[in-house]
Amino acid sequence: MSEETRKKSHKEDKPLEKMTVKDLKEIALEIPHDHLEIAVSDMHKDQLVAFIKEARGIREESPGKKVKKAKVIKVALTKQEIKARIRKLKEEQASAQELKDGEKAQVLRRRISRLKKQSRKIF
Repeated sequence: MSEETRKKSHKEDKPLEKMTVKDLKEIALEIPHDHLEIAVSDMHKDQLVAFIKEARGIREESPGKKVKKAKVIKVALTKQEIKARIRKLKEEQASAQELKDGEKAQVLRRRISRLKKQSRKIF
């Protein structure tokens, strides 16, 4: 086998999505086609992959069923509500420090910090 044939077969073994744009352009130029809206040399990688798949008759297989995550609805709080939560969390933090529960106190400190940042963003 000649070296060119080995390189060509090696390139063909890779999935299209993992090939470089240069390799994809070489493959696309070998495919006989009518005048396109965009020349092969001007195509982006996703366009090249789609063009080659269409020319070869490859269907894009959709991945298995994906489990949809429940959407978390964020409710905008008013400044007063945020400050009330901060006061409550500060009380919990003080009690956690008295009980020498450093981990819980640290978690509460981070929550308080986030709420403070959030209160500064509200006008």
